[in-house]
Amino acid sequence: MVELVVTLAIVGLLASAAFPLASVSVQRTKEQDLRRALIDIRSALDRYKRLADLGHIEKQPGASGYPPALNVLVDGVKDTKDPDARLIYFLRKLPADPFNNSESPSWGLRSYESSSLDPQEGDDVFDVYSLSSSSGLNGVAYATW
Repeated sequence: MVELVVTLAIVGLLASAAFPLASVSVQRTKEQDLRRALIDIRSALDRYKRLADLGHIEKQPGASGYPPALNVLVDGVKDTKDPDARLIYFLRKLPADPFNNSESPSWGLRSYESSSLDPQEGDDVFDVYSLSSSSGLNGVAYATW
């Protein structure tokens, strides 16, 4: 009976040590997903801007050249230099924020005109950020990544 109690105590001790490690592993995986999603969206925004500057995407005079909304990256835009008027796509689908628990993928949007210290929405989408109020394992808020 004593051996059984000692064995259960050891198993309980090991389980209590493994639980925090498992939760850190889950958070680390979500952080990797967040990094990947931010890189994908920001790369798509940069490609859109580059093609707008090259004249492949219609741009209003005085406009920044960034897309008016995130869904434009998925829905595609008409190539103005293509006689067949094919669409240019930048993302297959909008990546979800792993730390945002809403049903639809939603991101904080920053316009070209707004400051990085106080991001605001505007006429275009210059950058995106997580709407999570949590901080990462490194102590930096996800919203500033």
